[in-house]
Amino acid sequence: MRIEQLEYIEAVTRLGSLRRAAEALHISQPALSETVRNLERELGVDLLDRRRSGAKISAEGRELLPHIVGVLDAVDRLRRAADDQHRTSRTLRLGTVNAATVPLLVPTIREFRAAHPETQIEVIGAQQADIHRELLEGGLDLGLVNYLEGDDKPTGLHSTELLRGRPVACVRTDSPLAAQRTVSVADLLAQPLIVMRSGYVMHRYVHRLLEGRSPTFSYSTDGAEMGKLMVAEGLGTTILPDFSVTGDPLERSGLITHRPLATEDTAVLLVLQRPLSGPTPTASRALHEIFVKSAKTYAAATPRDRL
Repeated sequence: MRIEQLEYIEAVTRLGSLRRAAEALHISQPALSETVRNLERELGVDLLDRRRSGAKISAEGRELLPHIVGVLDAVDRLRRAADDQHRTSRTLRLGTVNAATVPLLVPTIREFRAAHPETQIEVIGAQQADIHRELLEGGLDLGLVNYLEGDDKPTGLHSTELLRGRPVACVRTDSPLAAQRTVSVADLLAQPLIVMRSGYVMHRYVHRLLEGRSPTFSYSTDGAEMGKLMVAEGLGTTILPDFSVTGDPLERSGLITHRPLATEDTAVLLVLQRPLSGPTPTASRALHEIFVKSAKTYAAATPRDRL
């Protein structure tokens, strides 16, 4: 039994005759009739009532028609689902709170593109709450977010820990703080501080670290990438996870570095998330696997005292 045989029966029923069905299907009437006869022989049922005036669906055929339509509907749903998955796999949408996870993000995308050159990746910077919402609503395929150790993870999302680090002071290499072994809260309060905007994990962390005290001057910025650029330009110090600084192009070029915080014992987690419900496109699974692989490579190449 072939799908086109069922489609031919449906067309004859809908259009009222073999002739009109053959015209609509762009095949000859004898070819259509022979295809239907083959199906009748296979089922052992006369699906068409053939007369000199033409052929129409038989009584037995009408009884089987709901089953035929049900099969065709199922096939149509399968085709639509496959088409949707194909379109999704052609463009993957990756949300990140921190496009500045360059040492992990760039190698991952480079490797993925080499293996899947036909698939586009759209990297979207957003706050954690927005990423969670878009993942649950289907607007994103994957999301990179940060958590402080002990934070609750949202329901409805599968979470994979990629990196575990700690908050550090990101400073310009010629800053007096770069000459110190550690940076204290008093050091941070005594100079301009670049703080992530409200809604970011590191904003919450810095507020807790300073215990409500205000530095001599502060900036507020949207994301670690701009924070590091401001540090490189000598505007102040910012607090970031060490994995956001180690291996960054600005660090490799010698413009910025980082120092441990004197009183720090909090872990920061970089987590990759995807929806628990709904199908996961093949390309999305592949990108997920490469992220895990890249994170292991990065962690192995990073001195353990930084992680």
